[in-house]
Amino acid sequence: MASLKSIGLQIRKIEERNKKVETDKAWETSLTRRFLLLLFTYLTIGFYLQAIKIPQPWLNAIVPAIAFMLSTLTLPFFKELWLKYINKK
Repeated sequence: MASLKSIGLQIRKIEERNKKVETDKAWETSLTRRFLLLLFTYLTIGFYLQAIKIPQPWLNAIVPAIAFMLSTLTLPFFKELWLKYINKK
């Protein structure tokens, strides 16, 4: 039989884990994260296009950066479909 101290410790661990999960979920859906993804994608593509000497690299980097962002925004929709129809548990 578990002691009250042991049960209290287990409850504290569960509460700490839940808080971490909630924080991670908030980050995953935050506008800050989405903006940073857009910015870093744009910069990475821009520097790459500049390095390979594509004309107007910073203008040409806009489309793939926005396309990547749009693809990440659709993921929650497809996750719901997957959970509903594929991963039936």
